[in-house]
Amino acid sequence: MTVIAQPTARRLQRPSWRDSRLVIGIVLVLLAAVLGARAVASTDDRIPVYVATTDLVSGDPVAAGTLTRADVRLDDGLAGYLSAAQPAPEGAFLLRDVRAGELVPASAIGSADEISVQRVTVRSDATTTAGLVRGARVDVYVTPKAATGSRDLAPATTRVLQGAGVAAVSVGRSSLGAGGSASVQLYVPADRVQSIIEAVDADARMTLVPVPGARSEPPS
Repeated sequence: MTVIAQPTARRLQRPSWRDSRLVIGIVLVLLAAVLGARAVASTDDRIPVYVATTDLVSGDPVAAGTLTRADVRLDDGLAGYLSAAQPAPEGAFLLRDVRAGELVPASAIGSADEISVQRVTVRSDATTTAGLVRGARVDVYVTPKAATGSRDLAPATTRVLQGAGVAAVSVGRSSLGAGGSASVQLYVPADRVQSIIEAVDADARMTLVPVPGARSEPPS
């Protein structure tokens, strides 16, 4: 009778670090990871720029909290915006208005010597300033105070400022709880500051008329 030889089962062995297939596999995995990371980095062409966190008015100083960093997609048109790769410029001022949420143009930032406006506080009837907020633009009309006992016609009202920036608004109330006046800080061109101060000292009536399209708060 012929006896058929039975094959002997081979015991499975753990792969060794000496196994070339294991080493090649690890190298391929690491290579794929490196190439993938480089591919992702090369596609992230965003650059850091500054964004206004609040409405900024021409003449405002650059202060902490007024600018924040945002990473935006690189584009030829972004070359003119203020880079956030370095701290915000200390002692700088806004040379023109920038609305909240807008990218800050590098050309909108300058030194104190470049500022052409000054803050002047005027008083106006609270009803004419209702809804007026910082960052708005107003035309300023002045009505001289009539001389006591004068029988002349009412003094003529003239526009003395056009599109002045509003830096701050503080509204007061009369003792009767109605009416009252508002103190409004305006950015006035340097060559018009004296005339505005003279009108204030003469107790002339100031009327502030918002420029069409200027910011204002809706009535509550």
